[in-house]
Amino acid sequence: MSTQAAFATALLDVQQPCPEGLFTANGADPASRFGVYRNNVQSSLINALADSYPVVVQLVGNEFFRAMAASYVRARPPLSPLLNDYGQNLASFIEAFEPAASVPYLADIARLERLRVQAYHAADVLPLSLQQIATALADPQALSRLCIELHPSVNLLNSPFAVVDIWAAHQNVSTLAGINFIHGQHALVVRNALDVEVHAIDPGASAFIHNLQNGQSLGQAIGNAPAFDVSLTLALLISRHAITELLPYKVLA
Repeated sequence: MSTQAAFATALLDVQQPCPEGLFTANGADPASRFGVYRNNVQSSLINALADSYPVVVQLVGNEFFRAMAASYVRARPPLSPLLNDYGQNLASFIEAFEPAASVPYLADIARLERLRVQAYHAADVLPLSLQQIATALADPQALSRLCIELHPSVNLLNSPFAVVDIWAAHQNVSTLAGINFIHGQHALVVRNALDVEVHAIDPGASAFIHNLQNGQSLGQAIGNAPAFDVSLTLALLISRHAITELLPYKVLA
């Protein structure tokens, strides 16, 4: 193992000794100074995770979360210098983290919160105006062959748990009372201006949006989805400024 690799490994594992060859300019104990630096690095990573997953923190409590996050930091060191990128696979880690098994929906709440982070940092693309959309949708003959491009922040989560209701209950807009936790929900995440929104949508609407994202024409996306309210779903996308382009469908040769 290289000196750099040994240093990085020791930073993330409190069981590792201070790497050899370190010294301080003022003659202080290198192991003591390294311990302080290691604590600061780990605290920064754990704090970054807490900032990205506030509802996960609320669901399990700060002490449990920080212990779980410390295990995650040891197992999944950062691969990017951007703290916003850290924790992308926390949900899969939670699924395998046995102490969290008593909160079966915790991993999907983490997935929802990660989608919100991604939506917040998604590229800025100007949405179409209402007039542009109305003009494109006014031709009934071309309507079914239109391709709808959605804002980069748009994403979906299909969960066997009531993830939208659970998340909303921690935003001071509702309570956990009366929530059927094992009632599956489909979530739409979209950034509307500077606000990242989470909407519960029907399974058919979720399939429809997924089809659009995969390049299907409007007619194909509707036909390949379970029954849903097309007008209501399009109205939601339009009102959230999620439509960025309307183009004729092109068949690839």
